[in-house]
Amino acid sequence: MPEIGEVARIVNYIHKHLVGKTLAKVKAQHDENVYGKVGCSAEAFEKALTGKKVVDAKQQGKYFWMVMSSPPHPLMHFGMAGWLKIRDEETAYYKPAKPVESPDWPPKYWKFALETAEEPKCEAAFVDLRRFARIRLIDCAADQIRNVSPLLENGPDPVIDKGIVTEEWLAEKLGSKRVPVKALLLDQANISGIGNWVGDEIMYDSRIHPEQYSNTLTPAQIKQLHKSIHYVCSFAVDNLADSSKFPEEWLFKHRWGKGKKDSSTTLPNGLKFVFLTVGGRTSCVVPSVQKKTGPVAGDVKNEADTEDADGEKKAKPKGSKKVLNPKEVETDEIEVEPAKKGSKAKKRTLKTKDEEPTVNSHEPNEEASKPAIKKRKSNNKADTNGAMEPKKPSKAKADTNGNHGEPEPEKTERRRSGRVSGKAA
Repeated sequence: MPEIGEVARIVNYIHKHLVGKTLAKVKAQHDENVYGKVGCSAEAFEKALTGKKVVDAKQQGKYFWMVMSSPPHPLMHFGMAGWLKIRDEETAYYKPAKPVESPDWPPKYWKFALETAEEPKCEAAFVDLRRFARIRLIDCAADQIRNVSPLLENGPDPVIDKGIVTEEWLAEKLGSKRVPVKALLLDQANISGIGNWVGDEIMYDSRIHPEQYSNTLTPAQIKQLHKSIHYVCSFAVDNLADSSKFPEEWLFKHRWGKGKKDSSTTLPNGLKFVFLTVGGRTSCVVPSVQKKTGPVAGDVKNEADTEDADGEKKAKPKGSKKVLNPKEVETDEIEVEPAKKGSKAKKRTLKTKDEEPTVNSHEPNEEASKPAIKKRKSNNKADTNGAMEPKKPSKAKADTNGNHGEPEPEKTERRRSGRVSGKAA
């Protein structure tokens, strides 16, 4: 997923090729996920941008937008695999495995394509293979975009908002929650722009285990974490996510061989790294450096079986089970959206032997949250007054001796759980 540095790279290319130019042609293909889920459409996008001038381009974390000569302004999020391509210029932050000599245009999986009026003409296209990207229009003054949804619900950008992301701010944020520290950083409602690889780099640089609870860090750890956040994020943004310029000792330069045969798990300094899966997310950790100095989340799974603090493998205990706590599962890092009006939220809880079930605050009453009990069919029917009347006996059948119309004698034997209660008269 494109993170804070990769988004800064695209903002740089927009400044280079589109800012100051008029959009003569705007074509968009409607996608119910990319446009529809945020209340936009391809038709509205085309109408809003055609003939407008691109005045500026800005960023907050993983979001970026173009400031147009008049509202509305397009606000975009790459999701998992979105990107902005410029014709005849490579914008990728990685080296393509197989470079294409004469690519088709618009490129495959395009969502919108732009062409400027001024010479030399520039063509740009937004692409997304996996359809997790989001494109919307923000109808407000340009200087108010960060004060409206969805940016309003997102936390400060550690590079743009350095005056907000102070050591004191971070200490208060960490102390107010009891969640794994990396999960707190990935939650875009707390701080914008930090994704999985940036989060791992910050954890390694600060020598903090990613699953240690946020409210257990010492003042010295908080001080170092604050420095690491600004160092890693600023370096990634300043170098436009160009990994060839990243320090050789960074995890980023060595972590991508996971699962490949004969891939190295040792850094240039000789330290070993392992992969942990927590809440469904993969974390790259150097156990000999990132010590557990406090309580950690209980749902940690080591993908290299189990290893001790020095990176040496040890036997996996028999009968060990993975413990899941829904409060400790990592928050989705894609984007923060405000809740829709009138929508009902559903909450799943795990109940232990000593716990009472948690009732969702959105439910009208306690009974509504209880599961329906299937009623057993009864042989008795209720009369009009609510009293129960016995079921009428069916007509007697002829017995083997030729007796007709005579009911069979009532049996007094009744079986309960396979035992006979009562005796025949």
